[in-house]
Amino acid sequence: MTLDDRALRVALAAKGFMPEDEGLVLHRAGQAAGAVGALLEVGSYCGKSAVYLGTAARSAGTVLFTVDHHHGSEENQAGWEHHDPDVVDLATGRIDTLPFLRRTIEDAGLEDCVVTVVGESVTVARYWGTDLGLLFIDGGHALDVAMADYLAWCPFVMQGGLLAIHDVFEDPAAGGQAPFEVWQRAVADGFRPMSTTGSLRILQR
Repeated sequence: MTLDDRALRVALAAKGFMPEDEGLVLHRAGQAAGAVGALLEVGSYCGKSAVYLGTAARSAGTVLFTVDHHHGSEENQAGWEHHDPDVVDLATGRIDTLPFLRRTIEDAGLEDCVVTVVGESVTVARYWGTDLGLLFIDGGHALDVAMADYLAWCPFVMQGGLLAIHDVFEDPAAGGQAPFEVWQRAVADGFRPMSTTGSLRILQR
């Protein structure tokens, strides 16, 4: 089963940095992993990946938890390459992507299977108790932040479950190295590499 036209249209229109081919691979991974357990992504931004994973969760009969503080990662702040002034709350001067996420999920018709969790990833993980069929790491790309996300959430990935990591670049000229270092750590921890599509890597426990 692939995304319906409505969901695909919403995913492509949503703000974010995931090409369609990566999104479709993530969707298929979510469908497979949904048979193992719930799905969870770290880093919602405006909901592009949540549409791919939320649709997968629905078809697998499970849910997607999407975790983000919604004030933007370091690379989203003013003066950085991926800053988008459209997501700045004029009342506070801070990035606030939560309204954009909510609209994306509503437009895609996924409010019944996407659970929005607003908070710091590591703090949420400290009080978490649900095993996961898939963990998607796409939050902050500073090394300490990305590695903390991995270390906090990887214990919840069930045997046979999947770990997906976005923006993995082996060549420093192509992008930041933090997600690649997280990928290397996951391999060292016993996760088995399954596929590479663009900057998206899928591993299995």
